[in-house]
Amino acid sequence: MKIEFISSKDNPLLREIRLLQTAGPKGQKARLTSGHTLLEGIHLVQTWVGDPALNTLITSDLGLQNPEISQAVYDHVEICPETRVYQLDKGLWDLVSDLVNAPHVAGFLDLPKSSFASRQPVATLSGDLLILDRIQDAGNVGSMLRTAAAAGFTQVVAISGCAHLWSSKVMRAAMGAHRLLDIHEGWSSQQVLSAVTAPLLAATADASLELFNMPQVLMHPVAWVMGSEGHGVSEDLLAQAKGVSIPMDPRIESLNVSSAAAICLFETVRVRRG
Repeated sequence: MKIEFISSKDNPLLREIRLLQTAGPKGQKARLTSGHTLLEGIHLVQTWVGDPALNTLITSDLGLQNPEISQAVYDHVEICPETRVYQLDKGLWDLVSDLVNAPHVAGFLDLPKSSFASRQPVATLSGDLLILDRIQDAGNVGSMLRTAAAAGFTQVVAISGCAHLWSSKVMRAAMGAHRLLDIHEGWSSQQVLSAVTAPLLAATADASLELFNMPQVLMHPVAWVMGSEGHGVSEDLLAQAKGVSIPMDPRIESLNVSSAAAICLFETVRVRRG
């Protein structure tokens, strides 16, 4: 296995890592322009071991002393010999990692083609979906991706205005769920209405239809729409969707959007298994 050593803090690779970690539109532009994102931590790297999309591995001398990291690196390179492996000199790791006291390993992962949906014709999407409508908190987005994968909702559409689904914070919160999902980003509401064949169910606090009173609806494919933290589901989607409320104590105005998504998705699972 060939390892390339990096000893200078001015190395272009380190600058690229920091750019990929940038939050907001600047970071999203960097990831889309380069065509890849950053995996940070042993769990995310292990999730993609053996996948050619993981084209670069980055570690340090301390990292290679960790049996779990060295095993992941060697296993991946054995399966994907074209992978580039970089070892950072002592002291450089703290300049590129946002994770405190985390194992020294990261990687570059090629983004799937569906991440560039706004540049391509929209295909028809059938079956169950989770639609994220301008959800901006990266932790919420990552949690919902993890929930979707756990509930078997493998198709996710993110409307423009969402936190970038391939950002470092979203990736960490999703804990590897991305590999189980078919993710489409940057869609407009009109693209959703044109492409999604399942009926839209919008989680809203004031809907008369309660989640636990609709088993016949949930027995068939559905597209759950979760709206932004501050404004809820957009009017154009809400006009074409069936509003669904989660019954709760009236003294509580609303639920966190990731909690609401978990309840709705797993109620769908429960109905179908019941």
